[in-house]
Amino acid sequence: MEDAGPALLGTAVVVALLIIRTAVREMREPGSARREWSALRQRRVLATAAATAVVLGAVGWAYSGPAAVPWAVLAGLLATRISGGR
Repeated sequence: MEDAGPALLGTAVVVALLIIRTAVREMREPGSARREWSALRQRRVLATAAATAVVLGAVGWAYSGPAAVPWAVLAGLLATRISGGR
């Protein structure tokens, strides 16, 4: 996983930004974080996220090796946020 180091750092930064964004919104409007991430309880949304991560992970692995895995997982998380609605 030597090649995955920069990919892990990049995805960690993006995830940290999402967490900071959620925390700032929660300070401004209590209860907003629960609503924002409530989609994680829906099976359809989780299936969409898993499918996105698996497909992108497999395709990315074929082209660039293990460095694609963190980005595929992040894409699955973002797909969860998009398909979850508000």
